[in-house]
Amino acid sequence: MFIGIIVIAVIGLIIVLLLTGVGLYNSIVSLRNKTNNAWHQIDVQLRKRYDLIPNLVETVKGYAAHEKETLQSVVSARNFGINAKSVSEQAKAENQITSTLRSLFAVSERYPNLKADQHFLKLMEQLNGIESNIAYARQFYNDMVMKFNTRIQTFPGNVVAKMFQFTGKDYFEIEDKSVREPVKVSF
Repeated sequence: MFIGIIVIAVIGLIIVLLLTGVGLYNSIVSLRNKTNNAWHQIDVQLRKRYDLIPNLVETVKGYAAHEKETLQSVVSARNFGINAKSVSEQAKAENQITSTLRSLFAVSERYPNLKADQHFLKLMEQLNGIESNIAYARQFYNDMVMKFNTRIQTFPGNVVAKMFQFTGKDYFEIEDKSVREPVKVSF
């Protein structure tokens, strides 16, 4: 009888451990899928921006044809972003695009007719909306990465993660230091 109780207890413990392992595995897979989905949402917004950039460049080109170097740098930054393969490459490309778009906006400041052009204004409005969507999607992605990485790095999830070779994800971080600085206001 005593041996029967021990056998039942061991079988019960094995079942509990198996169910816990299955639950952890499923939660890690779920978080990985949510993280991948969040990345795809960023990609959707980035593609919208990439599609908008040629129209923006063409509009500026009509007013500022001699600003060829600035326009070329915007186009090459866009191409770098389109061809990025990893999160870190994409982050680097997005920093480059942000920098070149700033140059493009600086060019537009020198041309009052361009700043008043309705097509240009509409493109700028669309770009602002896309930039807001990218910021939100980036925040959501980074939140999912944090949850996923935490799950696979803490016990007992790290045991399951190691068994099934789950690896951590990279954050989508801004490298441009000027974006992180507080806005300077002077009167």
